Amino acid sequence: MSDRSFVDSNIWLYALVLRPGEEARHQQAQSLISAPLQRTISEQVIAEVSVNLLRKAKLDEARLLPVVESFYGRCNVVVPNFALHRSAHLLRQDYLLSYWDSLIVAAALVSDCEILYSEDMQHGLLVGGRLKIVNPFIVS
Repeated sequence: MSDRSFVDSNIWLYALVLRPGEEARHQQAQSLISAPLQRTISEQVIAEVSVNLLRKAKLDEARLLPVVESFYGRCNVVVPNFALHRSAHLLRQDYLLSYWDSLIVAAALVSDCEILYSEDMQHGLLVGGRLKIVNPFIVS
């Protein structure tokens, strides 16, 4: 794993929630996030993971705050600003990304990440000549 990597919401959710039939993805995601390297995420990732833990995983509010706190303790967290939104706007034009995906990619780029781990984006896509999107669940 690159020492400059961004981990998208879907990977965190696979790691944090074990669903029947998803044992292999759960284990792969846990392995990815538990590597002893600094990961980068954005506040968007924290929000997406939080809402899914509350709604879909039925996590109670008292257990959510420690999860959120752990993100801030173990990850570099990108906060939104105008420059990030401008970058996302250009990415949507150049790569035809969705609105939300463009914000994730922009956050990874602004953090000088080399790899963006995501299940939801085009595996192997090289963005800006320096950020590679990798679906960790695709077997090479």
